[in-house]
Amino acid sequence: QVNTERVEVETHGVHHTEGGWPKDVNPHEMEQTIRFRKKVEKDENYINTVTHLGTLMEHCIKQNNAINIYEEYFGEEEMAEVEGEAPSAKTINVIRDPNITKRTATHLSWHPDGCKKLAVAYSSLEFQQNMKDMSFDSYIWDLENSNKPELVLKPSSPLVSLEYNPKDSHILAGGCYNGQIAYWDTRKGRLPVEVSTVELSHRDPVYGTIWLQSKTGTECFSASTDGQVLWWDIRKLSEPTETLVLDITRKGLLENALGAISLEFEPTMPTKFMVGTEQGIIISCNRKAKTPPEKIAGTYSGHHGPVYALARNPFYPKFFLTVGDWTARIWSEESKESSIMWTRYHLSYLTDGCWSTVRPAVFFTTKMDGTLDIWDFLFKQNDPSLSLKICDEPLFSLRLQDNGCFVGCGSKLGTVTLLEISSELCTLQKNEKTLATAVETPSLPQMFERETKREKILEARHREMRLKERAK
Repeated sequence: QVNTERVEVETHGVHHTEGGWPKDVNPHEMEQTIRFRKKVEKDENYINTVTHLGTLMEHCIKQNNAINIYEEYFGEEEMAEVEGEAPSAKTINVIRDPNITKRTATHLSWHPDGCKKLAVAYSSLEFQQNMKDMSFDSYIWDLENSNKPELVLKPSSPLVSLEYNPKDSHILAGGCYNGQIAYWDTRKGRLPVEVSTVELSHRDPVYGTIWLQSKTGTECFSASTDGQVLWWDIRKLSEPTETLVLDITRKGLLENALGAISLEFEPTMPTKFMVGTEQGIIISCNRKAKTPPEKIAGTYSGHHGPVYALARNPFYPKFFLTVGDWTARIWSEESKESSIMWTRYHLSYLTDGCWSTVRPAVFFTTKMDGTLDIWDFLFKQNDPSLSLKICDEPLFSLRLQDNGCFVGCGSKLGTVTLLEISSELCTLQKNEKTLATAVETPSLPQMFERETKREKILEARHREMRLKERAK
């Protein structure tokens, strides 16, 4: 055992006021200060002091010019060491649902200012399950003291999605199982500050809630399997500010609408957003359009089942990732017919996915068999770089912290496992972003562009063949 000395910290303050002027000189009067300066500059004592200090100062300046104190030595060697390591991850925390009847951890949201807190939404998504003993509560956990939740959130119906406001970390928006939208202010306690009215809310569970980039920081939008996307301002939650029916025939009929199960919004493209549907189709939307039908800009038919995750690459937003059925797919906005790259078909269903926030070629996927896969498409496309068995029950949700080193995985029984990823998977590689000309290891944008071109050539060829068939 080692007994270290306790460090005692004290706070000291210094009050500084503009000084150096005698009482009879007003520092704000230009004339008076100039006159006083001239008088002092002629003073022999002043001249001697300045020349004496000047030589001392000159020495320091010369020293600074000779040696750059901020220079990093041996930077290349560190990079070489990192490359030799095998990718790994270690479990740093496991948080369990405190209730006897376990519910699924349906959504995770990290506190915007660091990785100390995590908000988790819990609800049971199994249709018509016995809800008698089931708690409606969701929690905010302090990761340094995870034995009990820091704050219990008490909605009127279980939360399916929950999201911290990036502009104000005291505010959270949640989407409920019964279709309502609620918002909390952690300073005001566990009950929601306001809840949307049932008649004007969604009619199905709210699978996606995302904050918009607005001046007020109070606007968000939500999507549900009832086929609607609704916009809200939390200052007046009584009714949505705007509605979009996800009818791809562009007639705006709710009975034709596709159920939304994932939602994507990239703050750098404030007018665009994307919706992943239960039918496997990805809908790209544009808010700028004048009429609701025009707001549906295009569709990508991607998966055999629901699109559980949808995310643009944070470095190259033109390319996006989708997760559904047994695969994860990468798409280019330009290629509507088919995805440009995809993983092999897995034996168990994929449930969620997201991009790394620090490495453009790395993404994460979770599966029904309780496995977390970390892919590095720059080096390997057939298999994940790292595959970890997190738990025996299905994993359901996944969220990466902004620093790219901590990832949270929520399971079907409400267990949230937090992992720290090895530095190799969260340190930008040398050629990853630069448009390197080396053929052996192309950079990621080059690889994406190459695959997009290939898909376009194949599309054109298919079209040609179809025309020939028709002509015959």
